[in-house]
Amino acid sequence: MKKTSEEARQKRHARIRRRVSGSPERPRMCIFRSDRHIYVQIVDDTTGKVLASASSLSKEFREQGHKGAGVAGAKAVGALIAQKAGEQAIAQVVFDRAGFIYHGRVKALADAAREKGLKF
Repeated sequence: MKKTSEEARQKRHARIRRRVSGSPERPRMCIFRSDRHIYVQIVDDTTGKVLASASSLSKEFREQGHKGAGVAGAKAVGALIAQKAGEQAIAQVVFDRAGFIYHGRVKALADAAREKGLKF
């Protein structure tokens, strides 16, 4: 039986999650990329709480005049999550690409977050 690309991604994600975990000192920054949008959350896995989140659907994203979730939108979401992390005094995170290839929108989001001062 042939695997779909989504099943393959979920298998990669499970393999990554066995090694990657967030702590209060260094929470996990997890991304999700759909065809139309991109989402990112900063999660403390010990308590299971989301500390900060941003997406191409969020109010702040639209207020900045951005549309869509292409590479430019992903850069804006990366800058937004770095700003929100800074407000909560989060300087370092563990990057969880969720099985997505580190290329294109995922790379753009990560690079923008790094440029704004988030370390990973």
